[in-house]
Amino acid sequence: MAKHLIPETGHSPNLQAWFDWMTRDHSAEGLSAILAENVVFKSPVVHTPQEGKAITMAYLLAAGETLGNDDFRYTRVFDCGDRAVLEFETMMDGILVNGVDMMEWNADGQITDFKVMVRPLKAIQTVHAAMGAMLAQMKAGA
Repeated sequence: MAKHLIPETGHSPNLQAWFDWMTRDHSAEGLSAILAENVVFKSPVVHTPQEGKAITMAYLLAAGETLGNDDFRYTRVFDCGDRAVLEFETMMDGILVNGVDMMEWNADGQITDFKVMVRPLKAIQTVHAAMGAMLAQMKAGA
């Protein structure tokens, strides 16, 4: 697959900070800077919202190691300044994973809400297995 089907620059300041981290930085420190302390992460495979910067960072960094492979690309964007929806797709174990990242920012430009939705069912199952393994590996290394 080609890289992103949407521009990587020219977005609202909040979304641009996300793109800059996703495409250039990708460090834990850079991610920490764009997340609010009280950020809430809503996973497609975990029933309850995950509250706080530490757990949100763990999920997003694990996602970067699993979903964020060479095939990952954003395909559409809805940039509303303090809210955005980014559609993505990637291949995992021969399965096309299609999903959306839904984000909200506070007045300081930090992400306060991050929701990921994935389809179809086979993709959710693939993501669940890969994320579970990556989070276990990260926890063991901590």
